[in-house]
Amino acid sequence: MKSTIRKNTYRAIYRLLNRVSPLPTDCGQLCSAACCDCGGDGSSEESLDFDMGIYLLPGEEKLFTKQEDWLKWNIEYAEDFEYPASWSGKVYFVRCKTPPHCPREMRPLQCRFYPLAPYLTEKGELALILSPTALPYQCPLITERIPLQNAFIQATHTVWTHLIRDPLIYDLVAMDSEAIRKNKKCTEIVCSQT
Repeated sequence: MKSTIRKNTYRAIYRLLNRVSPLPTDCGQLCSAACCDCGGDGSSEESLDFDMGIYLLPGEEKLFTKQEDWLKWNIEYAEDFEYPASWSGKVYFVRCKTPPHCPREMRPLQCRFYPLAPYLTEKGELALILSPTALPYQCPLITERIPLQNAFIQATHTVWTHLIRDPLIYDLVAMDSEAIRKNKKCTEIVCSQT
């Protein structure tokens, strides 16, 4: 898949998100880093075969060599999974081999955005919601509605505003947003365009 987002743009996005965090303290202390550790401890191939991991957005893989000793790489094909019709070809799926420790400045975007998720309203406006994805753990930031830092929310919104300019990423967010509406999942708006 060919993304319209350049490698330098992804680098700038990483730099921006390196400066913000959901809380002023390490939110992993609230839950023993559940979102990092849910795939196992990385000590065996068996733990790395657990299904939890994250996909990279189209073009994000350009920031990596695919030889990182802290990541396990899988290449999947969009046609084999539930991705937008506009997606075809390789999708990169990664799992951390060293949870909960990783080179923080190289965390993929899906790690950096959590617990927020992009959502396109029925009017097509970008909003951020608390992630409605069913996971094998509970995030206290979501379940306890712990207020997130405004700088984190604003930076995440700014990034998604740029990311959805890419047609592939827009199609993904639109598909996910439609699924949320169809399944009548909670869409508590954390931040919107206004």
